[in-house]
Amino acid sequence: MKYAWITDQAKDYPVTILCRFMDVSRSCYYDWVSSPKTDREKENEALTEQLKNCLKTVARLMEPVVLKRKLAEKGVHISRRRIGRLMKKAGLFCKTKRRFKATTNSKHNKRISPNLLEREFTVSQPDRYYVGDITYIATKEGWLYLAVVIDLFSRQIVGWSMDERMKAKLVNDALLMAIWKRKPMDGLLWHTDRGSQYASDSHRKILSDHNIIQSMSRKGNCWDNAVSESFFHSLKTELTHHCRFKTRVEAKQATFEYIEVFYNRERLHSANDYLSPVDYEIQQEIA
Repeated sequence: MKYAWITDQAKDYPVTILCRFMDVSRSCYYDWVSSPKTDREKENEALTEQLKNCLKTVARLMEPVVLKRKLAEKGVHISRRRIGRLMKKAGLFCKTKRRFKATTNSKHNKRISPNLLEREFTVSQPDRYYVGDITYIATKEGWLYLAVVIDLFSRQIVGWSMDERMKAKLVNDALLMAIWKRKPMDGLLWHTDRGSQYASDSHRKILSDHNIIQSMSRKGNCWDNAVSESFFHSLKTELTHHCRFKTRVEAKQATFEYIEVFYNRERLHSANDYLSPVDYEIQQEIA
């Protein structure tokens, strides 16, 4: 259409002003307004609705490359540029990134384990290499601390724990959950930072009881535990930085849903060839 560039909002302007601006008669304008939508316009409207549906998950899938994959799963093939144009027109914007502070306390006199992982984040078998870390979630009642255990094979969160205090019990419960859930073989490599919780006697006893080998990042080097940092970045960018939790119980429920309902089962990972952790493990079992 000759005047297809006019936005829907512009159509609400007085007809006289629009006609004068476009240098057309009122009859021509009304003919254009009453004309049926083109196939392209109808298709764009349908695609926009599908994009909105994709963004209604517990944590938004904002990146066009991820949306492209998500739509492709439904048989809808569309370019990233077109996705970007439709999102812009519909007022769908990416969630912004925010920095967050570290929760590691490495100023202690406990024994430090060597870095045995050496940033080898790509592994070929499940339950052979786990990484873990602690982060915080703000609520009106105070901080809620979250400890996670991630299987490097699929990036699945295989263990997690939440508490109002950042004690050794927090990381112990997360690791014990992973052990109970996955039952890894002897010789599992467990990599974390140098935090006092991971260096505690109670934590080392769990490792000894289950024949787990401990590995720790170098001092002040977050890249040695980049997978854990990446998960926390996703959690905060997609969920906690955009929520104002009144209670710790409310934050726990939202975090549980993010991990178990969305992250493990729905969120697409580039490291998994854009499959969710659960789907990737299923695919590898079948292959």
